[in-house]
Amino acid sequence: VFIWDMDETLILLKSLLNGTFAQSFNDLKDADKGVQIGRMWENHILNVCDECFFYEQIENNNTPFLDALKQYDDGRDLSDYEFDRDGLDDLSLKKIAYRHRAIAHKYKEGLQNIFDKEMLRVWDELYDMTDEYTDRWLSSARVLLEQEHVNILVTSGSLIPSLVKCLLFRLDNLIVYSSWEVGKLQCFQWIKERFPNVQFCVIGDGWEEGEAAQAMQWPFVKIDLGPHRFPGLSLRTLGCYLSVVY
Repeated sequence: VFIWDMDETLILLKSLLNGTFAQSFNDLKDADKGVQIGRMWENHILNVCDECFFYEQIENNNTPFLDALKQYDDGRDLSDYEFDRDGLDDLSLKKIAYRHRAIAHKYKEGLQNIFDKEMLRVWDELYDMTDEYTDRWLSSARVLLEQEHVNILVTSGSLIPSLVKCLLFRLDNLIVYSSWEVGKLQCFQWIKERFPNVQFCVIGDGWEEGEAAQAMQWPFVKIDLGPHRFPGLSLRTLGCYLSVVY
């Protein structure tokens, strides 16, 4: 089981917006173009969150994973449910659970069922532009994820925007945990319970996932804008880290 951090590991966004990605190339990259690309992604993420994933309604109710409120969901048919008229408040756990079920369905179906043809074209062009600017960082990360292994994403961001990022950056159908409130160590412990008797490897760019991996006695591969980056990271490299521990 490979446990991935999201931001600045599988997805580049912050380093585009603040110019650090361009700086890592000794100014051979156009930093202004990186900022422009990052802002376009931000707009897409915010629009999809609010228009399709109820984020404005439930942003104060972050949960660590989509099924966290499943016990409050009575299974009601939501096909004709009026989400905008149900009187949602922060204590309406059943109504929040309904939204999580609807979000899970949209997440599984993908953006093809959310965007029209014009938006799909804009999205494809932005993805390709970003991939070219980052020297195929995005597509090479996807190739690694498509190997025959279980991939779990643990992000320090809140859950709903992280799911939207997965869709927009073509990381479809990843199991996502948000460590926003519970911390990455807790998420790792849940994942270990979910997948007993297997080998784990953590890949990320931050100190928190590194310390949590150490606490779990799992190998940790640090991604950065220098030597360990996409493209270049391979299953063989990850296997070397695994062999040291296992």
